[in-house]
Amino acid sequence: MSEFRMGQGWDVHRIAPGRPLILGGITIPSDFGLEGHSDADVLAHAITDALLGAVALGDIGMHFPDTDPRWKGCDSLVFLRHARDLVAAEGYEILNVDSTVILERPKLKDFRLPIRENLAHALEIDVERVSVKFKTAEKVGPVGEGRSAEAQAIVALSRKHS
Repeated sequence: MSEFRMGQGWDVHRIAPGRPLILGGITIPSDFGLEGHSDADVLAHAITDALLGAVALGDIGMHFPDTDPRWKGCDSLVFLRHARDLVAAEGYEILNVDSTVILERPKLKDFRLPIRENLAHALEIDVERVSVKFKTAEKVGPVGEGRSAEAQAIVALSRKHS
């Protein structure tokens, strides 16, 4: 018999000129990045929250508060690996990750595979278990107006019972 859990994550960051644009640990060529205490990887943050939520262990801010100077400029894959380790400590394995980045520009399709591979490596799962989709906001709201970026993620976990 197996036990299944689902987790949902969401994150948003303001657009910030002069910062690198990092998604899933990959630096995307762009004239702007995202504002944040860490490297502001909105995608890694959403997946981290989905993992933490699936095992009812809070959210990224509880584990890595933006008031703690240790996390200033931190690689967000550190947060993702921490959540992965907590999931494993609870006896679960990651079945899959489905995620979406919402950003008006730049076009991201050429970065899909490197982002998927990087996330799969950090999560210690096969790349076939990691989906990353890219959407625009059709010029609606803060994302559509080019003022922010969002990411959403859903994860499925499984725990085997003997």
